[in-house]
Formats: sequence, structure tokens, C-alpha cells
Amino acid sequence: MKWLLRPLDTVGRYVLFLRAVFHYPGRWRVFRQRLLRDIWELVMSSVTLVLLSSFFVGAVIALEGAINLNHPMLPKYLVGLGTRDVLLLEFSSTLTALLLAGKVGGSIASEIGSMRITEQIDALNVMGINSAAYLVLPKLVAALIFFPLLTLMSMIVGLLGGAITGEVTGMVSLIDYTEGLRIFFKPYYINYGLFKMVVFAFIIVTIPAFWGFYVEGGAFEVGRASTKGVVVTCIQIIVLNLILTQVLLL
Repeated sequence: MKWLLRPLDTVGRYVLFLRAVFHYPGRWRVFRQRLLRDIWELVMSSVTLVLLSSFFVGAVIALEGAINLNHPMLPKYLVGLGTRDVLLLEFSSTLTALLLAGKVGGSIASEIGSMRITEQIDALNVMGINSAAYLVLPKLVAALIFFPLLTLMSMIVGLLGGAITGEVTGMVSLIDYTEGLRIFFKPYYINYGLFKMVVFAFIIVTIPAFWGFYVEGGAFEVGRASTKGVVVTCIQIIVLNLILTQVLLL
């Protein structure tokens, strides 16, 4: 019976943790300072990683598409069309979320877990501060606002990477590639990718924060909590990706 009660206990503690996160965080001035700090640490420090990975992913998709569609009966603009749809619908949101889950999620779990074992969270509670909201809410707000912007940048840079690769390799001209980007274009695909990232951003922040917030023991347990938080987050992203695709696209 323990194997059934343990997951239920974890889900219940997670719900209570979210309830505490969304309580009043304290003074607005302090919240604003922490929000600006978290925007820099969580978002700005991830820009290079997201842009580099998006550029090369777009390049690989375009190159593989050009190779597989290299047939006299198939128009060249299909390379641009395929690259566009794959990036907008899947890679720019899901791949970016998985990258951020590893980088940002691990950082959040380690930071909060270290504060727990050094009794800094207990000190905040003694001072009457809502430690969950104080530590997590600024990170959550920063992620919900700026992670979709990172996704939008990923879409643009990925398409640019495909265009440059196609032109440099001679597999598809820039004119054909651009035509593929425009033909049968559905603006809803962009909204779909951005909405997915909003959902993923919530998961990327709250799940690692939860595991770090309730860690017990020493540095070894903090490392285990960070790993568990990242693994659970990645699994949830993959599962939610399937659910959102079923609900929003079919």
C-alpha cells in the first residue's frame, strides 16, 4: 500500500506548496528586486544556450528535409515549409523547455535545497516571511513572462539557421526556402507554441523548487533532489506535450 500512498502524499504536498507560493509574498520593493535578479539569472543567462541550440536544430532539420525531399517531382519549397512547421509546433517549445529544465530547474532546486539545509528557510519562517512565495514566486513570474519570449526567439533563429544552411550547402535556395515559410502558414501555430511554453514554464519552476524546498539531510541529498527535480520535470514536459497536442491541435 505504501507504493500507492507515497505518490499521493507527494502530490498533496505539491498542491499545498503551490498554495503557499501564491500567497502574499511580502513587500513589493523586495519582490521587485528579487524579480529583476531572477530575470537575469534564469532568463538572460539562458539566451545563448537557447539561441545556439535553436540555430543548429533548425539547420539540421532543413538539411535533413532537403536530403529526404530531393526528388524532381517534389518542389523545393517543401523544405522551408517542413522546417517551419516542425520548429513552430514542436522543437522551439519542447526542446527549449527541456534545455531550460536542465539548466534552470537544476539551479532552482540546488539553490532552494541549499537554503533548506543551511536553515535559511527556517529563519525566514521565524521572521514571519512566507518563504515559499518569497523564494519561488519571483522566479515563476519571470519564467511565465520571459520563457515564451525565448521560445519566440528560438523560432526565429531556428528558421534563420535553416535558411543559412540551405543556401550555404546549395540544397535549397533562399527564394525557395522563403516561399516555403509563407505558403500555408497558420499564425495559430505560433500561439500554440507560446502557450505550450507558458505551461512548461510553470512546471520548470515549481517542480524543482518543490523538491529543493522539502529536501532533508546534507549536500548529498541536495544533489539527489536536484536530479530528481530535473528528471520529473522533463517527464512532465513530455507527457504534457502529448496532452496539449491532443487538446489544442486535434
